[in-house]
Amino acid sequence: MGEIIKRKKTRHVYVGPVKIGGDAPISVQSMTCTDTRDVNATVGQIRRLADAGCEIVRVAVPDMEAAQALADIKRGITIPLIADIHFDHRLAISAIRNGADCIRINPGNIEKDKIREVIHEAKERDVSIRIGINAGSLEKDILARHGAPTAPALVESALRNIEFFEDMDFRSIKLSLKASDVPAMIEANRAISAATDYPLHLGVTEAGSLVNSSIKSSIGIGILLNEGIGDTIRVSISGDPVGEVGVAYGILRSLGIRRVGPDIVSCPTCGRCEIDLFKLVEEVEDRLAGVKEYFKVALMGCVVNGPGEAAEADIGIAGGRHIGLLFKKGRVVRKIKEEEFVDALMDEIDAMIEARGQKPEVRSQKTEVRSQE
Repeated sequence: MGEIIKRKKTRHVYVGPVKIGGDAPISVQSMTCTDTRDVNATVGQIRRLADAGCEIVRVAVPDMEAAQALADIKRGITIPLIADIHFDHRLAISAIRNGADCIRINPGNIEKDKIREVIHEAKERDVSIRIGINAGSLEKDILARHGAPTAPALVESALRNIEFFEDMDFRSIKLSLKASDVPAMIEANRAISAATDYPLHLGVTEAGSLVNSSIKSSIGIGILLNEGIGDTIRVSISGDPVGEVGVAYGILRSLGIRRVGPDIVSCPTCGRCEIDLFKLVEEVEDRLAGVKEYFKVALMGCVVNGPGEAAEADIGIAGGRHIGLLFKKGRVVRKIKEEEFVDALMDEIDAMIEARGQKPEVRSQKTEVRSQE
């Protein structure tokens, strides 16, 4: 086991009841891709995100109808709601009045005198604000001075806006400095972490598809978390945002920061593999989607490393010649046929969760997945 990562101590803020910064766990966020004005669709997607483990959700607020829809959305969800605001400060004020737990604004596209009105409203209703600095929308004078959206440019924008907010005696702030360029994102967050103690929201913006985003986010977010930098994270994926949550927890698990959800270990296969391991892994991942209990599952396709890896896991299968050995805590439970692998594994996982005094999640998860289809 490696050394425990020592996080930089930051001040804390609240997004609804969720504490960010200080000694709080690193929280996982996501953002809906529905039309916020469609309350039913947005609530449905937020519930799916919450079931997957999302702890804070953000929605786009492009117009006044969307801002007013927040009141109905809030009534239908159980996790804190952030309103994402661009250009029009009146949308931020309306979002706050309609129950948003936090406002995300980009100072690069709202005039300073208008931001003052937003800050005043946030102070009155005890709502936090995320200052979102993005490489794609920096203040024009900063961009002109630096010639490009470099890391120093992002930091200059962040420090300028922190000073502005502090001059108004508002400190319920969290920061994000994002870019699609991973080295720039890392450099900017290192620098702002050294310059201030406000909590940081980490993410690589416009990261692309599931594979590209997983790579970029794991490197950018992972490097910073490993250095003790960061208080909340969001993995940005083009597509269904539910997939973001699993990748985010995977990053946290891989660094030993938070153990939420199953850690599935599987071999890449080779010519010795005599079971359909690809299908097995896909089915197990699908059945365990949304399970929050932590345990390690090993799915191994041959007799070389299979028994050893499976024995080291909480539960696992080492397969060969269309049969497999089901292991639990290093002990062989029984021999099973390949067509029985998934159901046998799920039954044992449910039993393991029950033995820990928790409600079985796998059978209920299976029912949920089928009901959504």
